[in-house]
Amino acid sequence: MKTTKVFGFLILLLAVNFTFAQDELQITAKDSIVQSSWIVGVGFNAVHDSGKMFDGLFNVGSEWNMVPFPSRVSIGRYFKNGLGLEAIGTYNSYQEGNIIDQRVNPVDIDYYGLDARITYDLNKILGQTAWFDPYVGIGAGYTDANNLGRGTYNAIVGFRTWFSDRWGLDFNSSGKWSMNKGDRATNHIQHAVGVVYQFGIEKGLSKRGEEKLELLAAIEKEKQRQNDSINEMNRLRDEALLAERLEKQKKEDALAAVEKAKLDALNNKRNAIKARIEKLGNVYFNLNSSAVSRKSMVLLDSLVLILNEIPTLKLKITSHTDSRGASTYNDWLSQRRVDTTKDYMLTKGISDDKLITEAYGERMLLNECDDNTYCPEEKHAVNRRSEFEIIEF
Repeated sequence: MKTTKVFGFLILLLAVNFTFAQDELQITAKDSIVQSSWIVGVGFNAVHDSGKMFDGLFNVGSEWNMVPFPSRVSIGRYFKNGLGLEAIGTYNSYQEGNIIDQRVNPVDIDYYGLDARITYDLNKILGQTAWFDPYVGIGAGYTDANNLGRGTYNAIVGFRTWFSDRWGLDFNSSGKWSMNKGDRATNHIQHAVGVVYQFGIEKGLSKRGEEKLELLAAIEKEKQRQNDSINEMNRLRDEALLAERLEKQKKEDALAAVEKAKLDALNNKRNAIKARIEKLGNVYFNLNSSAVSRKSMVLLDSLVLILNEIPTLKLKITSHTDSRGASTYNDWLSQRRVDTTKDYMLTKGISDDKLITEAYGERMLLNECDDNTYCPEEKHAVNRRSEFEIIEF
């Protein structure tokens, strides 16, 4: 008994741990990274061109040259494989009194640079992060510095840090080596910092996200194996239940068929009675008259025979007039007609509870003969009638 309790406790513990592990393995926004995009940037640049490229790198006051406004623009396309292509334009000014080409600069001199570069995202080697992107690169460009233009070979190192999927800061330094030493053009270093914005973004899973996805797939596969085993047991049980339900359904279908046959017979009987009554036709009246004619009496006598033949039959009698005369008069006249029709049938022994009546006046004409249309007498006569409708049988 004690062993059983311990074993049950271990199973429960494993189930709880498995549940928490699954919760931790959910793919979240943190597992999604930008894999390719366009990036534009605006920022500042500083040029170190003292004549000795790597000497005095931190002599900011005397050897770094900057302007107090945004002086660098860039646009680039970055791909899923980690490579990026970027075009950069910069403006600067060699400051009066700074060391330029190993001499004190006598006046301010404009600096222009236009560069293109290829970079590689080091996260492809180090492991992806959503906020820090170090990179290295090479490139070439044209620089007009110290009133001397030159082509340059460039080497770049830098990193971007992201505040969101779209906005971040870019820090980088570029070494620029002159392509032609004969024109006295010196090598120099250019530093830059600026705001960058991403658009045209394509996102995907980070390496950690892909590992999560693989583990989730393995867990799902194991769950599927267990479910398949359970489903097989359920299938056998369901087959037995299905056989039982089919037998029950068979009996219910047989009962339904009997009920349908009864309903069909009832509908057929109703349709047959309706056809007999419709075959008799309507009771028609003379103009301004509510008297039942001899011809109509013959029709009503036949209708009485049907009512006597079918004791459960109940009818609704509706009476109508043509459109001639005032509507209030026609309402009164149609009421008289329905009353005389019913009274005749009552005199033949039909009980009052088998007949209900309704008078419509001129409101239900059977043709176009209204107050605005001329019609011959034979068309008006069609509307002076009593009709019969089955209510119950």
